[in-house]
Amino acid sequence: MGLATYKYTKDFPQREQYGIVSQMRRSSISVSANIAEGYERQHRKEYVQYLTIARGSLGELETYLLFSRDLGYFNSREFEELNQKRQEVGKLLNGLIKSLSE
Repeated sequence: MGLATYKYTKDFPQREQYGIVSQMRRSSISVSANIAEGYERQHRKEYVQYLTIARGSLGELETYLLFSRDLGYFNSREFEELNQKRQEVGKLLNGLIKSLSE
């Protein structure tokens, strides 16, 4: 998710480097960082908490993806690829959260 976000935002307008590009990159990296941090805590309850934070970062990323698409910063293929990755990660997170919460 993070690498693909970096790849597709490198050609955004220069004026967006400290705006939407920075926010998109931070939220996409936050997903994997929160999963890793939660796992390293070694307590199920904390792990689930960090997984839900990661899920929140995915929601934030979705907002930036839609906004960027509407501004014409992505072509349809790029948007679909990133959005599909975001959805796949969301499904995996939801499944993991559910299994750990039972």
